[in-house]
Amino acid sequence: MEMEQIQPYLDKAIELGMTYLPKVVLAIITLIVGFWIIKRIGKGLGKVLGHQAIDTSLQKFLTSLVDVLLKILLLVAVAGMVGIETTSFIAMLGAIGLAVGLALQGSLGNLAGGVLILFFKPYRVGDIIEAQGHMGKVHDIQIFTTILITYDNQRIVIPNGLMSNGCIKNVFCEPQRRVDIEFGISYGDSIEEARAAIQSVIDSDDRILTDGAFVPNIFVSAHADSSINMLTRVWVNSEDYWPVYFGLFEQVKYAFDKAGITIPFPQRDVHLFQQS
Repeated sequence: MEMEQIQPYLDKAIELGMTYLPKVVLAIITLIVGFWIIKRIGKGLGKVLGHQAIDTSLQKFLTSLVDVLLKILLLVAVAGMVGIETTSFIAMLGAIGLAVGLALQGSLGNLAGGVLILFFKPYRVGDIIEAQGHMGKVHDIQIFTTILITYDNQRIVIPNGLMSNGCIKNVFCEPQRRVDIEFGISYGDSIEEARAAIQSVIDSDDRILTDGAFVPNIFVSAHADSSINMLTRVWVNSEDYWPVYFGLFEQVKYAFDKAGITIPFPQRDVHLFQQS
């Protein structure tokens, strides 16, 4: 009697096994082969991107993105093979993706900004840039953030969303830069003597470029309240900018002292009146 009660269930189990077992076996084989193919595709994509002028961080990101998308498509295909309704499954994935997108919209903006930066390269690792009120050397460009190291060795982390949508000054991206400095002289001093003193400093500094379009210029730039201002413009290689900039201030002071030229400074005359 007990066997007669169990028999229908055994028949149903056998029927289901005969129906779904081949599909399950085929799905497992497809899953194993699919993961192997996706792995090979990832390695091939990595090699192709490695031969291109693409940042390493962006190569890893693109490879990971393709890997995840292919695995999702494989899982959807395998689910369809075993009889799972893929339409509802895809709708569920879409709903999850929408929820995650709304929750992480700020992070996704930084992600998009990082991809744009790594693609278009407004700056590279090692560049000196000024952005978002900070100036420093680009230490690392990550997918979500850019890391700067300031001149006094502070670490600044800036979201890439702000970097991709804001103004960026790449200070030393060009091989040469112009140094602009104003030197003030007294109204009683000779402009020509002051120009000759500044020129002597320029001529004695081998770091200052003087060929072709890089001709130094010395102008009278302003009649200020207490001085005649002499604007000096010289061109240097970018790596020599700061040494030349600070060196000119020191050497021009020595040259002015030697030539007897006065650098004016604020003064105030005080008149005392004695009351009788």
